[in-house]
Amino acid sequence: MEPNFSIYSTLLTMESLDILPSNIIPAFLFGTFTYCAILFFNFTVLLTIAFNRKLHKPMCILLFNLPINDIVGTTAFFPHLLFSILSQNRSITYSACFVQALLIHFYGAGSFLILTAMAYDRYIAICCPLKYNTLMSPSNLWKIIIIMWCLDFTMIGLAFALNFRKDICSTTIVDMFCNNPSLMKLICGDARLSNFYGLFTVAFFQGLPLLIVIFTYIQILITVVYKRQSDAKSKAIQTCGTHLVVFLCLEFNVLFTLIAHRFEAASPNLRRALGASVMIFPPILNPLIYGLKTKEIRHCLIFLSKRKVSLTKNNSVQ
Repeated sequence: MEPNFSIYSTLLTMESLDILPSNIIPAFLFGTFTYCAILFFNFTVLLTIAFNRKLHKPMCILLFNLPINDIVGTTAFFPHLLFSILSQNRSITYSACFVQALLIHFYGAGSFLILTAMAYDRYIAICCPLKYNTLMSPSNLWKIIIIMWCLDFTMIGLAFALNFRKDICSTTIVDMFCNNPSLMKLICGDARLSNFYGLFTVAFFQGLPLLIVIFTYIQILITVVYKRQSDAKSKAIQTCGTHLVVFLCLEFNVLFTLIAHRFEAASPNLRRALGASVMIFPPILNPLIYGLKTKEIRHCLIFLSKRKVSLTKNNSVQ
C-alpha cells in the first residue's frame, strides 16, 4: 500500500470523547481537580522523602521513584485531555502523539519495575533481615535503580524505534490517548516485527514482575506465619494484600488494554475505559497506599503539619 500522508505535516485524530455540551465545563473541572490532586499527593510524598534525612533508606529511596514516574505519566495524559474537553478538538500532531505515547509507555513499564523492586526490598527485610544491610547496601540499591530505568528506556525506546516511519497510511488514533498499538495501526505495510516485539515487551514487563511479586509476597506470608507473631502476621497480610490487589489491578488493566488492540472482537469502549483507568487510578492510589501508609512517611507528614500549625499560632500571637 502506497503511503498517503507525510508524517511531518499530518494532524492525527483521536477517538471522540462524546461529551454533551452541557457536560463540558463539569468534565473539565473534574479532570482539572483530578490532575491537581494527583500532582499534590505525589509531590507531597516526593518532597517529604527528599527533605527528610531519616527517610533516606532503601525502601523510601525506591519509593521516591514511584511519584516521579506517576507525575511523568499523568502529565503526558491529562493536559491534552483537558484541552480536548474544553475545545472539543481531538486533533494532535504526529510528533506530539509520538512523545505522549513514549512517555505513557515509560510510565507503564516503570510502574511494574518500581513495584517489583519495592517487593524485593520487603522480601529481603522480612525474610532475610540479617542480610538486609549487605543486599540492600547503597551500591546495590543504586545498581537496582539504574538497571530498572535502563531496562525501561531501552526496551520501550526500541519498541517505538521499530514503529517510527517517514510516512503513514492513516490518521486515526483508535484510543483516548496515543499509545504504541495505536501508532502501529498507522503504519503502511508489514508491521509484524513491531507487533511481535510489542508482545514480547508486554510479556517481559508484566509476566516477570508478576512472578517476582507473587513469589516475594508468598515468602513474606510464609515467614510471618512461621514466626507465629499474630500482630506481625495481620500487619503483613494487610500490607501484602493491599499491595497485591493494586498491583494485580494494574496488571489486568494494562494487559487487556494492550492485548485488545490485537483482537478485533475486543470491546473498544471497555478497552478505552480500562486504558483511561490506568492513567488515573494508580497515580492517585500509589502515594496513598505505598507512601502515606508507610509508617515513617506518615509520621514525618504528621510532624510537619503539627509544626506548621504551631508556627502559624506563634506568628498570630506575636
